[in-house]
Amino acid sequence: MDQALSKQQLTILLAAPRGFCAGVDRAIQIVEVALKKYGAPVYVRHEIVHNRFVVERLEGMGAIFVKELDQVPESAPVIFSAHGVPKSVPANARARNLLALDATCPLVSKVHVEAERHFDAGREIVLIGHAGHPEVIGTMGQLPVGAVSLVETVDDAERFTPRDPAKLAYITQTTLSVDDTAEIVSEVKRRFPRSARPHKEDICYATTNRQEAVKALAPRSDVVLVIGAPNSSNSMRLVEVAARAGAKDSMLVQRAADIDWARIEAVHTLGLTAGASAPEVLIQEVIDAFRARYDVTVEEIETARETVQFRLPRALTT
Repeated sequence: MDQALSKQQLTILLAAPRGFCAGVDRAIQIVEVALKKYGAPVYVRHEIVHNRFVVERLEGMGAIFVKELDQVPESAPVIFSAHGVPKSVPANARARNLLALDATCPLVSKVHVEAERHFDAGREIVLIGHAGHPEVIGTMGQLPVGAVSLVETVDDAERFTPRDPAKLAYITQTTLSVDDTAEIVSEVKRRFPRSARPHKEDICYATTNRQEAVKALAPRSDVVLVIGAPNSSNSMRLVEVAARAGAKDSMLVQRAADIDWARIEAVHTLGLTAGASAPEVLIQEVIDAFRARYDVTVEEIETARETVQFRLPRALTT
């Protein structure tokens, strides 16, 4: 019997949008262009984005990833990651005469500006986000210690006691679950109806769009695979969203080699997406791995089209 005819049939529902967002694409371009302009090595503080495949490819081009600026030689070019950094980091770079390039996503920078605006207006700030995430560390680091209080859950929002309920504002991490955040925001608004809120939602368009795409395919999926890193907030939220939206199972894989084939042995319909830091080549790698084992039909589920682009820093274009 023809091997292809003996394979089990599998439908892959491929989410669109998926994978790279404009902020991630810009951050990676910043490293690539800096390497061309200044030559290797170019230093990058922390992972430029949360994806090992991307980081290792850039390392192969001459990027050196460091934990802190004291690992960067004097006057060397250094790039700050897409997640944003506390104000102390660029100040330290200036003091050491480093050639600093900021790859912070412009939508994260927007949240930083909001936080400063609220602080200047005398408001105490609630940041809805996950403790320890680089974006949260960067956002809280825009202001003096104590100016921003972190709220992670509805319970946290219920327990939070502001210094003055009449002078309160809330902001959010850009990569949260839209639904979870809505519950926390609702509790903040219920308790503090006069609290100042973002002019436009802080959760970024890409996070929202990828979650909506997963919601569209999850009810039809036996399993939803999310390609992404375990330290990627937006990728982990996609796993959670898939489970809540009706997928029988959902799991995170970094690439094809991580697939637990025993766990998906009886799957007939597979949902497939990727977090905003995962390149399309990894999505194709996973599809190819399934084609080697199954008779695969791919059906794209498109819920939005993205045309957003962000400019590179002027230092790299002049």
